[in-house]
Amino acid sequence: MMRSGRHTTILDIISKMEIETQEELCAELNKQNYKVTQATVSRDIKELRLFKVAGVEKKYKYAYIDEGLNRISPKMQNLFRECVLSMRPAMNQVVIKTLRGNGSNAGMIVDKLNFQEIVGSIAGDDTLLIVTESPEHANVVVEKLNEFLK
Repeated sequence: MMRSGRHTTILDIISKMEIETQEELCAELNKQNYKVTQATVSRDIKELRLFKVAGVEKKYKYAYIDEGLNRISPKMQNLFRECVLSMRPAMNQVVIKTLRGNGSNAGMIVDKLNFQEIVGSIAGDDTLLIVTESPEHANVVVEKLNEFLK
């Protein structure tokens, strides 16, 4: 019960404020009578699947999109559109270049799309590498992602 209430409070905090670090989130939760440590906040961030996006007042801020299982919300689709710079097949792989700091965001979205052609993916700071079983599958993934970007 305590965790559920804390999760709701975290989502409320990040929807109203730009929170850049776990320490800032910890401080805000403590102000609202949740006595938490950085380790607890770290687990909460993982459980809530929070991610960082560019902030207005701060360099980055935590964000959350409640998209439901295997459904991509318009917000997520826009995030993907905004962060992808280029995409191309390379043998049985797809290389996606993103804005700096958005490789993992693009990876999260691609994973959520659950394309059967994708074997796995690895995200870096500004690159997402998608692995498929064949060059044909890589081309199909590029086609599907281009449709998704429209």
